[in-house]
Amino acid sequence: MQPKLQNWRGIAILSILLAIPASVSADTVADWNAIAVQATITAARPGPTGVLDIAMVQAAVYDAVQAIEKRFEPYYVEVNGASGSPEAAAAKAAHDVLVNRFPAQAASLDETYKQYLLNHGLAENDPGVVVGATAAAGIIALRACDGSFPVTPPAPFIGGTDPGVWRPTPPGNLPMLAPWLGAVTPFTLTRPSQFLAAPPPALTSRRYARDYHEVKDVGALNNSARTPEQTDLAHFWNANYVVIWNRALRDIAGAHVEDIGDSARLFALADMAMADAIITSWNSKNYYVFWRPITAIREGDNDGNPRTAGDPDWLSLINAPPYPDHTSGANNISAAALRALALFFGSDRKTFSVTTTNLGPTVEDTRTYERFSDAAQEVVDARIYEGIHFRFADEAARKQGRQVADWAFRHYMRPLDNDGDDGKDDNGHDGHR
Repeated sequence: MQPKLQNWRGIAILSILLAIPASVSADTVADWNAIAVQATITAARPGPTGVLDIAMVQAAVYDAVQAIEKRFEPYYVEVNGASGSPEAAAAKAAHDVLVNRFPAQAASLDETYKQYLLNHGLAENDPGVVVGATAAAGIIALRACDGSFPVTPPAPFIGGTDPGVWRPTPPGNLPMLAPWLGAVTPFTLTRPSQFLAAPPPALTSRRYARDYHEVKDVGALNNSARTPEQTDLAHFWNANYVVIWNRALRDIAGAHVEDIGDSARLFALADMAMADAIITSWNSKNYYVFWRPITAIREGDNDGNPRTAGDPDWLSLINAPPYPDHTSGANNISAAALRALALFFGSDRKTFSVTTTNLGPTVEDTRTYERFSDAAQEVVDARIYEGIHFRFADEAARKQGRQVADWAFRHYMRPLDNDGDDGKDDNGHDGHR
């Protein structure tokens, strides 16, 4: 059976390669981002954890390209005397990181790499190849003991049974997915808890009761107050956020970014911000261990709040994923990606489209936006319509994602002529009034 599986992996990655135009103007950064995303899918990384692998790829690609172009500060690896093709450097850096992260896919990745060089008229002995290998080796060494994907995973975490405490949810009643994620070494932050969210509202508070009734009313599977448009929005965003935002990055870069150095910087900023945002989310989840709406609503008569009538048979529109509510991983990663885009382009205004990964039952599979913040707001609302998050968890996550992206943009991969004064304080907040 193993040879058949290996062949399928090769077909999956090569199908992406064959879809890439064979021209020297093709953006190698975006091309290898697509290959990296597919490698995480093939490896079946749990939940959103594949963004850690992709962020490593983009960090190595960035350092390889900037070593030759010398327009931006290195993220981590400096390559003295770097020369050669930036495209060859980027391809080699991405390839080497992916082989390190996914050794079972090494044969297909090797084939993809060789074919990529051939398709783009790049020689295997181009000096840029050595630059790419050096950048990849540095990033691999940097992340070698970052706490991701531990060989010996921690004991299953199942929370508790006290009011307000997360516990496994139906129908799977599974323990927490990737409980180690909240302790992974960040890519740009000083520590996983740097932007720890404020606590969820007290169970006895009016704010809790307000958000409780909202998700109970519009997030229910049956007899919901959702409109048809809200239901379609919920299904649209019931998706793989790592895939969605990297696909959107490729589309936006293809339409608006011409230089490989700028593209490398955009992808590195966005994917490292997304990785740090998901680490931040899991850190808050582990800290607060707050229950999901399905548990809260079924236990509504036992939470000490007279305003929250319970419903022991309540079901959410989609099944809650197996980890605590506060804060929302989908909103954290989305806000980080969208804020990184706004910072890179210097404006919240940009026309772009997002295509869902949900195969159904969406009416509208692609949505177009005029502002990055509009898409971020949709994700906040959608997770409530799906019935899997309280609004306070979504809004706290959106704030965290923005903070992470602000921090990364202020402290990493700056133009070499930047004097460092961008009007923000050391927490990434706007200092201008």
